[in-house]
Amino acid sequence: MTDDEGNVPASAPGGPGEAAVPEGLVAAVVDLVDTGPVLLGAYTIAELTAVDAIVDFLEARPSDDVLAEAVRSLAARQLLLAGSTGEQIQVRGDLGIAVAFQQRARRVLDARATGTVPGEPWRILVLPQPEEIVLMVRIDALGVHQIGLYKLDGALDMLTDWLPKGPEADPDPATDTDAVLAAAERSALITVTQYTARGSAEVAGASTDLVLARHDGQLHVLARDPGDKDRLVPSRGQGKDGVRDRLTALLTSDTAVGV
Repeated sequence: MTDDEGNVPASAPGGPGEAAVPEGLVAAVVDLVDTGPVLLGAYTIAELTAVDAIVDFLEARPSDDVLAEAVRSLAARQLLLAGSTGEQIQVRGDLGIAVAFQQRARRVLDARATGTVPGEPWRILVLPQPEEIVLMVRIDALGVHQIGLYKLDGALDMLTDWLPKGPEADPDPATDTDAVLAAAERSALITVTQYTARGSAEVAGASTDLVLARHDGQLHVLARDPGDKDRLVPSRGQGKDGVRDRLTALLTSDTAVGV
């Protein structure tokens, strides 16, 4: 099902379907991203849940009352319309574009940082697309989700600049990683998960974790111990651009990459 005005039909909240994307929408938006970032607005968890966008990457589903209020808010802004059947809704405008690109992604990078300050996000989601662009969601302390489409290189620059930084510490097997994390001025957990789609639901598959911690002027890079996934161990350094190179590998390789 398509719409002459570019609306994205989707399932009703909680329904099983997948969004049907109007012909030419993806190509047109990709061309637009080539000219610069395409900002798709700011939304709450409840508003995103109402249109089944990035729901499977959120911690908690809003209550029915909060969800109903979000539906009314979206409808009042004409971002949500009833579809041709009782099982479908039409998601309009920038929110519809966000839904379309989220549903075609098959990998998500989820970065959560400590030591952030007011005015910056504490969590960033990056969903790569086949055309070397990404859907990026920046989440602040109030739960506002700023969504945009960016070229891959630009998104990696933004993400690397936001993460803890500094000269990489030499990996020492004797390092007390718990003590490093506890004393870190800023740290981040980065999880990259591959997933498949089942209707509108995302089914998680293989995942890879990377932890960054800035302590005493140095950046400690930690990864899961291959022999004990519950244990973090120092990771081998990769030079000046090591963090960005790791992020590139995690987002663009055919399978989730150990680091």
